[in-house]
Amino acid sequence: MSDPAAALASLLRAASIQDHDEVLKAANAAVKANKSDLQAQHTRLVALLKLDRFDDALRALAEAGDKLEKECVLEKAYTLYKTGKLDEAEKLIKSTSEPTRALRHLAAQVAYRAEKFQDAAAIYRLLPDEGEGRDGEENDLKINTLATSAQLEWEGKGHLLNEEERKPSNDVLEAFETAYNAACGCVARGDLSKASVLLKRARDLCNTNEDLTDEEKKAELLPIMVQHAYVLTRLGKEAEALALQKSIVVADIPEAPTRVVAQNNAMALGSDEQNPYLTSRLIETSTSLSGNDRMFGYQAAVLGRNRYALDLQAQKFAGVESATAHKISSATSPTASTEIASLGVISAAAHAHMQTGKDAIREILPMLEKRPTDIGLLLTIIQLYVQTQNPGPALSLLQTFLKRLETATTPDHEDVRYAPGLVAVAVSLYRLQGRQSSIRTELARASKHWRAESDDSAIPLLREAGVELLKSTSADDLASAGATFENLVSKSQNDKAAIAGLVASYATSDFAKVEPYLQHLTAVERLTAGIDPHALLEAGVASVATTTAPLSKKRGADADADQASKRRKKKKRLPKDYEEGKQPDPERWLPLRDRSTYRPKGKKGKKRAQEATQGGMVKEEMLELVGGAGAVKVEKATQGGGNKKKKKGKK
Repeated sequence: MSDPAAALASLLRAASIQDHDEVLKAANAAVKANKSDLQAQHTRLVALLKLDRFDDALRALAEAGDKLEKECVLEKAYTLYKTGKLDEAEKLIKSTSEPTRALRHLAAQVAYRAEKFQDAAAIYRLLPDEGEGRDGEENDLKINTLATSAQLEWEGKGHLLNEEERKPSNDVLEAFETAYNAACGCVARGDLSKASVLLKRARDLCNTNEDLTDEEKKAELLPIMVQHAYVLTRLGKEAEALALQKSIVVADIPEAPTRVVAQNNAMALGSDEQNPYLTSRLIETSTSLSGNDRMFGYQAAVLGRNRYALDLQAQKFAGVESATAHKISSATSPTASTEIASLGVISAAAHAHMQTGKDAIREILPMLEKRPTDIGLLLTIIQLYVQTQNPGPALSLLQTFLKRLETATTPDHEDVRYAPGLVAVAVSLYRLQGRQSSIRTELARASKHWRAESDDSAIPLLREAGVELLKSTSADDLASAGATFENLVSKSQNDKAAIAGLVASYATSDFAKVEPYLQHLTAVERLTAGIDPHALLEAGVASVATTTAPLSKKRGADADADQASKRRKKKKRLPKDYEEGKQPDPERWLPLRDRSTYRPKGKKGKKRAQEATQGGMVKEEMLELVGGAGAVKVEKATQGGGNKKKKKGKK
């Protein structure tokens, strides 16, 4: 009988071995013969990883004991990474005193899947400086760096990237992987036209790649096509997007997360013609992921909102309100998280049964008393007030909310109070009412807060605050603007807008601060070259319309006159038997029985007419009606005539 260990060694010496099942069988036989054979155990572990049997690999590590785990740190960390145990993998890598280059690559991959994109980007920046790696590693680093940069853009942290990382060079057009990842970065930044060009380039490069088989090309092309269909939809080219989407066979996509995205996008494109109940059922069956196959946070949030939208269309209001309220209450409150804020909007829509306008405001205002720190609910009410042309109550609600946050003592409350989104809403509402001083006060306070923080997410807010404060004539506002631009310049020496703002802030008060930055600005002579000052003077000064909201007009004599003139005059109504030129009956205003033409019908009526006058002789007189309406015959009894009887009174 042959020795299993010798058979395994002979098998491993064969350089052309590609059958990992055969290697696994030999390794199992060797381990069965000698459980202390470390080389056989290591070989079995690698064979299991090559066959993507990661759960079996973990069991093999546990059976082998601590000795193999200490020897195979890279293999164990990779197994933990592939089974979705990212925290354990990260802890294992950090416990290594001197991590190898392969471990650092894996550490970057673990950080990427754990959505710690800043850590991943830092590792990818350092790897090229640590020396040359294996063949093809430079291209892999470029691909992974572009993917990490795109994820940072999606998180809204693109300002943390270098200028070269945000605007890659033309060498990204040489391979379909780099072109695809560069396109994803453009999508995250909102540069959809450039993204469409890069995706088309990626498809062409993939189709013409001679190193890939037809099956491999198909597998690589499908994610590119899914992304391109999304970009075309965002560009408004729905016909092209729908045609491209129909050419995608979702079941053929190898990666489970990409299949979920493709299925969601296909349903979203045809949502107008689909049954919401059926669509909801299809999404539930197609979004089941396990292990390392999971969506990124922003992708999962979008899919969750889509499911809630379908439930609202199916009028499942109670279920949606209950589910969103539970998630909101379980989150840290208050929070400026966009995911939790969007749940507040959905919860309000469910509570109001999808109503809008004043009806919706009446329904959801009581909710704000129960959830006073729900930013999504607050912004929904503010938006409804603005849509109904009533910004006053909206600003009052926002001011009450901000004051409540100011009285809190925790630093998290202060970060939420000066969140760039809330500050922007406050500035917009102040601008609607023409309150320029309130705008500058709000921006000055926000600038003071974020200058003391190390977080770079508020850089756009600081830039806008500095520009607005520069417009003021107040010395305090100008000083605040100068401090704001100094902070921006300290973070980026290439920010010309910040340098110009710094110079403008201190030009008249502290020239020593300005002088070092003058060389970074374009000379005035160059900026004014080609401008004719005499022509400008002759053209005059253009006046800019103010954005102040018009005051309401008080009602008075002029207003009443204008209102009366706008009233619609009623059309004159004529009788059915009206004939033009015929004189109308002068007695038409009298009751029927009082007219001269009245004749009672029947015997009793004629008798009553004859006996209508009692007593003496009747004298006919003609009396004229007031207003010239004609003559009416009046019968008047003479005095002394008739046989009158006196009524007997009481004695």
